[in-house]
Amino acid sequence: MQTSYRSSARILLPVRPWFIGCSLAVALLLNLLPTAAWPILPDWLALVLVFWSVREPRRVGMGLAFLGGIAMDVADAGLLGQHALAYVLAVYGGGALSRRILWFPLAQQALHVLPLLLLVPLVQVVVRFIAGADFPGFGFLLGPLLATLLWPILTFALLLPQHQPVDHDANRPL
Repeated sequence: MQTSYRSSARILLPVRPWFIGCSLAVALLLNLLPTAAWPILPDWLALVLVFWSVREPRRVGMGLAFLGGIAMDVADAGLLGQHALAYVLAVYGGGALSRRILWFPLAQQALHVLPLLLLVPLVQVVVRFIAGADFPGFGFLLGPLLATLLWPILTFALLLPQHQPVDHDANRPL
């Protein structure tokens, strides 16, 4: 007998650390594409870091966010520490709000994650502004809005390897 479960009601297998690392590496590579300078595209590394900090706050923390931020700072050849500071603040917020965010359906989770994703470019703009750069305009806010729309798709894609089969086997307890 097959029953359809809501995605949040399903029991998930534990996430494998190599899968978290691979997803972060793919997000870093997506940020390094030449299209990453377009303001409408989301910051993929920030999105995946926030996702894993919400889903697995004990595995993905501020140290990993700092290392990813330093890698992005070196790749962008910008101010050293702007991405690192922004990612650390976003991951801290994701970890602190993870238990609350996971209570909601995916659409409402996306709305809860929106301030965390908006925090990343805001911190970067403020750091650059303090260093003497000009204001880039409000186009930098389009990326987090698209990332919020992509939250349900990203959740489905990154949780897919953890799903257990729906049909139950009499020989398995779970």
